Amino acid sequence: MDFAVIDRGLKITKIETFTRPDIALVRITADSGQGGWGQISTYNADIAAMVLHRNLANLVLGQDPAEIDQINDCCIERNLKYPWSYVNRALGGIDTAIWDLYGKIREKPVCELLGGQMRPVRIYGSSMSRSITPEDELERMARLRDEQGITAFKFRIGTEAGHNRDAWPGRTEDIIRTIGSALSDSCELLSDANSCYTPDRAIHYGKMMQDYGMDQFEEPCPYWETEWIREVSDALVMDVSGGEQDNDIAKWRRMIRARVMDIIQPDPLYLGGITHTWRTALMAHEAGLPCIPHSANHGMVTIFAHHLMNAIPNPGKYLEYSIEFDASINREARSLFEPQPIVRNGELAVPAGPGWGIRFSDEWMEGAEYRVSRAENS
Repeated sequence: MDFAVIDRGLKITKIETFTRPDIALVRITADSGQGGWGQISTYNADIAAMVLHRNLANLVLGQDPAEIDQINDCCIERNLKYPWSYVNRALGGIDTAIWDLYGKIREKPVCELLGGQMRPVRIYGSSMSRSITPEDELERMARLRDEQGITAFKFRIGTEAGHNRDAWPGRTEDIIRTIGSALSDSCELLSDANSCYTPDRAIHYGKMMQDYGMDQFEEPCPYWETEWIREVSDALVMDVSGGEQDNDIAKWRRMIRARVMDIIQPDPLYLGGITHTWRTALMAHEAGLPCIPHSANHGMVTIFAHHLMNAIPNPGKYLEYSIEFDASINREARSLFEPQPIVRNGELAVPAGPGWGIRFSDEWMEGAEYRVSRAENS
């Protein structure tokens, strides 16, 4: 990434975090007094915030934020002993804050800094539930189709890292038949196995979904078993997707070269921020693969993914948008910032102001744990 068009010479003097257990905000301040906001990945965000101050802050303070590629590489390479998850989650907060800073300096949305243009993006309604019955899942998806114009949905099959187990006997077969029979004529349908199956079972269910007119099968096998995923992808006509858990750029390079999957789904905050996700999307573009950044909650990751979808040269057909509106993580995330994204006619519109285009809630931050790291002599 090159900020050559931006005046260089700024120095990062302060990194602040505002943390609750599952959400942490990051504010970066430069010696000019200008600042930018980012977010650490949800879930165990308090641990990632600790890692930020202990393992990354000393590598970032005093650096020119225009050297964003160098900052990213240094944070990974100098944490050689600690790959990858919490280091990358903490880095995601720093990286997204730097992008916000430069969006404000340039008075442009981050999407435009990346060469894109802000516009609404089609979504797929993403179910996170394996406790819901097939009949209730069908009812809410049909309602969202009719009320909000959403014409693509994802439902869950199997169980998370489930060794071929189902949530209850026969649920997977039942939900494929129920959703496929009722919605495949009016909606594009996706499923997510969350690393459940061995290749033979994944292929079995994939062929069943193909028979019911479904379009995409996410993470059919344990994500670390890339040869298994490739076996499933080769056996099915429908698209096989995945990659949300993968946070090592070198592994991404190998998976893309091997065409392990048909669609890549890196998570901007699991992977370390906008810069790493951009690099990964460009590698996929060179290989002719589409990218749908993973965005499974209503926090800032959906804002980040939306900007990326409007800027990368290889966006997929739709952006993930959780339909678990009452989940605690989503309720808290919606109290975090304003204005909120809006779903209209099956598309998501996000604020289009400078940087991320949003304002964070003072009330939310007042209830958060505060920590600061400062550059020497600042």
